[in-house]
Amino acid sequence: MASPHRVAVLLLEPVIGFDAAIAPTLFGAAVDATGAPLYEVTVCGLTTGSVSASTGFGIVPPAGAEALTTADTVVIPGTRYPPARLHGRLDEDVATALASVPASARRMSICTGAFVLAAAGVLDGRPATTHWQHTTTFSGLYPRVHLDPNVLFVDDGDVLTSAGLAAGIDLCLHVIRRDHGAQVANAVARYCVVSPSREGGQAQFIQTPLPADDGASTAATRSWAGAHLQEPLTIRRLAEHAGMSPRTFIRRFQEETGQPPGEWVRRRRLDRARELLEVHGSELSVDEVARLSGLGSGANLRHHLRRGLGMSPSSYRRAFAGP
Repeated sequence: MASPHRVAVLLLEPVIGFDAAIAPTLFGAAVDATGAPLYEVTVCGLTTGSVSASTGFGIVPPAGAEALTTADTVVIPGTRYPPARLHGRLDEDVATALASVPASARRMSICTGAFVLAAAGVLDGRPATTHWQHTTTFSGLYPRVHLDPNVLFVDDGDVLTSAGLAAGIDLCLHVIRRDHGAQVANAVARYCVVSPSREGGQAQFIQTPLPADDGASTAATRSWAGAHLQEPLTIRRLAEHAGMSPRTFIRRFQEETGQPPGEWVRRRRLDRARELLEVHGSELSVDEVARLSGLGSGANLRHHLRRGLGMSPSSYRRAFAGP
């Protein structure tokens, strides 16, 4: 049996207490069909001394920076660590600790943990995100990073960053889904009582003037569309269901989800196709999965899976279908 994937969560004070708990909770809840853990999570500091949290308590990590040297994934939770947050640099002890991470390891940040990865040079020339409230400061300190302030997380392969606070949950669920499929990620989401996949990006949370509240919402239509993915879902049909003009519907939909309706429908259909491939194994043909998920044809399903995941339906089924 393969050893669990080793995750090291590095706390730098003052750490954001909420962020510090996200990765241990979610990765720690991921198990295989026999109940065996899929990740071995170690919370560490630069030493084993207490790490102060921004919310008035201390965290005593069970390991020091040596845990980084054998990690397969390193997570940097949000932090107010002054050198990275204010001056665009790292103290020598932090730089040394991060330099000890294996070159093959995956690196992740939650919220303002991105400042630490950027100060270490990990994000130079890469796309990334952080909490919307700190994007101006971040861009000023780290102009070589391609910052996207509108998304919940950025997956750049071996380097992943999330937006503020709860977006770290979205990122960890995404990584679990990428590693072990939708069934495992959905089980973790159910345990944590959160949505397996949130809609939109952090643009919807940025402080902007609110649109006039006319009592209209696309929520009921989104719920209806999710149950009718195999049917044609044109803008006109969706707008008619919502009782709005197409123009008003598109505007309201994007205000509420951060996505155009067409992109939202495509993502829901791809999620449904992945679930069908996992749950039904070889019982359904690729064409049948495409039909039931609303993607139309096997060729269209293959196109979207390859574009989104770099996998064919058959390889996805082999990787993630349950026993």
